Amino acid sequence: MRLFCLPYSGASAMVYLRWRSALPAWVSVQPLELPGRGARRDEPFALHLEPLAQALASQIGPALAQPQPQPYALFGHSMGALLAYELAHVLAARGLPPPAMTFVSGAEAPSCRDPDKHARERSDDELRALLRDLGGTSDAALQSDELMDMVLPVLRADLRMCGRYRPPVRAPLPGPMQVFGGRDDAPSAAALAAWRGETRAGCAVEMFDGGHFFIHQQETRLLERIEAALHPALQTIS
Repeated sequence: MRLFCLPYSGASAMVYLRWRSALPAWVSVQPLELPGRGARRDEPFALHLEPLAQALASQIGPALAQPQPQPYALFGHSMGALLAYELAHVLAARGLPPPAMTFVSGAEAPSCRDPDKHARERSDDELRALLRDLGGTSDAALQSDELMDMVLPVLRADLRMCGRYRPPVRAPLPGPMQVFGGRDDAPSAAALAAWRGETRAGCAVEMFDGGHFFIHQQETRLLERIEAALHPALQTIS
């Protein structure tokens, strides 16, 4: 079972590497790196979510098109949730097998998004304040100009891309979804539950203690829920 993980705003896909040792061996965690960060830091940032999803689909598509493809799932948190959602739509449009599960975390459903939320450019000080408000970034990191010189351009580019995102009206996804949210995070329970309208195959919503980065604060429990959700798909090919 492949688990393709999409990074959240301002982060590299390497944040998911520790999941490889935390999940059972039958789950192959495969972080998908985006342009402008990590191993692809020399590439220009993506400008729009939709063509980025198309490029990622071309990257993983050949493995999914094999005569007996291994089942797979998608996971995305925050901006990564929108990207996982777009990627699932691109794969469906290309006639590829749907994910055994699309996990979306820490993000309101597309139908509930405020299109102007990230339309305005933010200064460096405003981006530091945003990171502080979201939690998950130490004061020492926020005060490090060297570290912020690496993080803030990535975060600014990601917010710009999210501000340009206008999801089209289209048919729901063919595969199931699971939604994770933090009780102290900004997306409301209603905005998380609205993801149920984005699939015709069922969608569960589960809340965790914590704020936007509950995925780190509650990592053990989160991975237990991911494993439990993927296990039925494994049973179908055993």
